[in-house]
Amino acid sequence: MQHKPNRWQPGKRDILFLALVVTVITVLTLGSTERKTKPLPDDKVHRTTTSRAACMRCHGPDGVRPQPPRHTKDDQCLLCHQQPKGWVGSAR
Repeated sequence: MQHKPNRWQPGKRDILFLALVVTVITVLTLGSTERKTKPLPDDKVHRTTTSRAACMRCHGPDGVRPQPPRHTKDDQCLLCHQQPKGWVGSAR
C-alpha cells in the first residue's frame, strides 16, 4: 500500500500573511524612489542664493512667487531642489 504525502494547502492566515508581506514590500519600494523636485532656475539670482532666508524673499507668503500651500516647511530648500550649473554655494 502506497501512502500519498499530504500536500500543503494555504489557509486564511497564510494568505493574509503573504498579502501583508507583499504590501510592505510594495510600500518600501515605492517609498524609496528618488525625489522628483523642480530644479532651481538657471539665473543670476538662483546661482547666488545660499540660504532659506534668501529663498523666502521671493517664495515667502508675501513674495512675488509664494510656495504652494502643500509645500514642506523644511528649512533646507537646497536639500531637495537641485542647484543650477555655476552655483556659488557649498556643495550638497
